[in-house]
Amino acid sequence: MTTRIEPLSVPIMALVGAVVVVLLPYWKQILLAIAVAIAIVLAFTLKNFILFQLTLALIYALAILGLNLLTGYNGQFSLGHSAFLAVGAYTAAIMMEHGGIDYYWTLPAAGVVCFVFGFLFGLPALRLEGIYLALATFALAIAMPQILKSTPLEYWTGGVQGIVLLKPEAPFGLKLSSDQWLWIFTVAVALVMYVCAYQLIKSRTGRAMIAIRDNSIAAKSMGINLSLYKALTFGVSAFYTGVAGALGAIVIAFVAPDSFTLVLAIGLFVGMVVGGAASIVGTLVGGLFLLFVPNIAETFSKGLSGAFYGIILILTIYAMPSGAAGLVRLTLLRLMTRLAAR
Repeated sequence: MTTRIEPLSVPIMALVGAVVVVLLPYWKQILLAIAVAIAIVLAFTLKNFILFQLTLALIYALAILGLNLLTGYNGQFSLGHSAFLAVGAYTAAIMMEHGGIDYYWTLPAAGVVCFVFGFLFGLPALRLEGIYLALATFALAIAMPQILKSTPLEYWTGGVQGIVLLKPEAPFGLKLSSDQWLWIFTVAVALVMYVCAYQLIKSRTGRAMIAIRDNSIAAKSMGINLSLYKALTFGVSAFYTGVAGALGAIVIAFVAPDSFTLVLAIGLFVGMVVGGAASIVGTLVGGLFLLFVPNIAETFSKGLSGAFYGIILILTIYAMPSGAAGLVRLTLLRLMTRLAAR
């Protein structure tokens, strides 16, 4: 039995095919526009508390993106990115509290401070690789909360009490709550930084970073300056994490040394693995995992939340051994293989 095609459906199918052919080269831009539209719609449909949580998840995703640039794309392991998160947060808090500077100016300042800090830390760390570099950054994560509590810095950091800030209101008289405005502001900042990260990876510098990760000896033989690129990657990674820290200070309106513990450092690493190493979009999944999964684990049992978190993490890694990005790539590959076989 043959299927009859209506005469009207032929030009419609041809028109749809032509539109697909024209728009296919711009699929990334189209997806980006759809994502921005969804973010704007969410600002006016979700409750303030949920928007606050999503804003934090996006901030974590930015911090994980910074770690992914270092570990996923350059092959340098770090367990101390909570320290850069702390430096960025305290830079913003000190500028706002002691300098009276507007919150939006603190983002580039926090990024620059963390870039310098990360670059200088990366220089002596050039002699370290693998687990030894991870151990050095691990020590940095342990030391940072104690440094922030120290008496010489207490006037600036607030010591154990931390610094309490005021949440910024929406500018230009916009009828938006603080949470709505900060969600839109964070989405705008994240959009710029994600696009910059994508362009960086696709550039000559990004290819050099990946070459060092894949085979440092071969990269050196090709004329790539290993020391320079490793230190710069450390600085750029710290820049991204520092901006995320500044955003966190603005959104939460509070910073304290105990907010940047080793648990957070390990959580950022876990978020990178869950989202997928060497995946820019996968960091969004990592941010959601880092924020929501511990809360989900507590719903099962507050006393055994750590055990349930570990079980969820094991099951997640078992189901997605190459992260969420790897799972999506594998699913698309299998789908395309089946369609090609028909």
